Amino acid sequence: MTQVHDLAILGGGPAGYATALRATQLGLDVVLVEEKEVGGTCLHRGCVPTKAWLQAAKIRAAVAKADRVGIGAILTGVDAAKVRSFADSVVSGLHRGLTGLIRSRGIRVIPGHGRLVVDAEGPALDVDGELLRAHNIALATGSTPVTLGLPTDGERILTSEHALRLERLPGRAVILGGGVIGVEFASLWRDLGVDVVLVEAAPHLLPNEDPDLVAVLERRLRARGVELRLGEKAKGIVRDGDQVRLQLPEEIITADVALIAVGRRPLTSGLGLEEAGVALTSTGHVSTTRELATTIARVFAVGDLVVGPQLAHRGYAHGIFLAEHLAHLMGERPIRPRPPEDRDIPRITYSSPQFASVGMTREQAAATGGCEFSDFDLRGNARALMLAPGDRDAGLVRVVRRPGGPVVGVHAVGDEIAELIAEGTLMVGWQATPDDVKDLMHPHPSLSEALAEANLALAGSALHMHT
Repeated sequence: MTQVHDLAILGGGPAGYATALRATQLGLDVVLVEEKEVGGTCLHRGCVPTKAWLQAAKIRAAVAKADRVGIGAILTGVDAAKVRSFADSVVSGLHRGLTGLIRSRGIRVIPGHGRLVVDAEGPALDVDGELLRAHNIALATGSTPVTLGLPTDGERILTSEHALRLERLPGRAVILGGGVIGVEFASLWRDLGVDVVLVEAAPHLLPNEDPDLVAVLERRLRARGVELRLGEKAKGIVRDGDQVRLQLPEEIITADVALIAVGRRPLTSGLGLEEAGVALTSTGHVSTTRELATTIARVFAVGDLVVGPQLAHRGYAHGIFLAEHLAHLMGERPIRPRPPEDRDIPRITYSSPQFASVGMTREQAAATGGCEFSDFDLRGNARALMLAPGDRDAGLVRVVRRPGGPVVGVHAVGDEIAELIAEGTLMVGWQATPDDVKDLMHPHPSLSEALAEANLALAGSALHMHT
């Protein structure tokens, strides 16, 4: 007799394995299908190795400006192969830990390529010709880089996944795309000594973020030597021997490599979704309800397959919710979970300086009910001045609230500022008012004081700000 699992998951990235881990905690029988390795793009080809490269770049940048704080240091160069080895060691250690955790929970992992099929008995997964049946199916196959049809070759014309495997740094690089991926690679390559040109069709970097704070990021990048070409749309890229040529409307930019960093698209092809009757949106995402259900009964989608921010922690949130939702439907959990809201998801760009945000921008809040906001300039924060010695733009923290009401957005730009956004997420998620949090003490000297000061200003009791 064919075994029928409670839940079969297609894809072992953050959304998929989070679904599996939480579901087993709740008593469900789970099987996970993964074609490559558990951890997905984030662990192996995205978030984690990128941040390891950024950490190496940060160390080089600190050595380069050590004299600003009275430290003598000699910078002898960058061994890109060793940086890659460092990133690989971080990835491999985390991968071992993850596989051990999955094994300890009793989750069966089936290697192979899975396709969704629906027959008279309901939905199932066809894994390399073997039919895997379950009462519920979760689609969690993630995303893949968008190339705009450009001829990436992994040597001169790169995606972010190619860029992470380089063992020799280019002398000059052109980056197409000023979103999170493009900005992070522009920052880390520049800090590793590469000449960088960043081309973005929109008038600003990070087009979905608050333009006032993005302006600080742009000034800092330019001050470090990154050439920003904003509001310019590329017409094409060609490889010419050991160089690439990027065609702009009125100019050709020549470089050693070109990085295509215009985003990622959901990985839905080759999975049998449309043949099975799963509806897709015009962007190729899986069409889902608020509870992440697809158009096929008992088939769900999580993570990057669902329209919204492509973030690992969003995948975790989707996975946890879906597991709890299924457990509730099966009578294993009395509490009905609340679906995660994209507005509550924090966003971080790990460039130098870092950019972090959660909730609405000032413009978004103003257009949907009005807003009040408060800015704290990090030139007034002792810790920020220590972290960015000699930089004219230490950064900015902004808190946005409804008039007389709760905080709906927190935004920050500055060195090491990303750690503030967890507190901002609590404020936005709990719909706290500035008065609710104004009496919470923040240690001195710390970056967290900047968020406290912005809140105090909105509560009418600013301490270290002119009002």
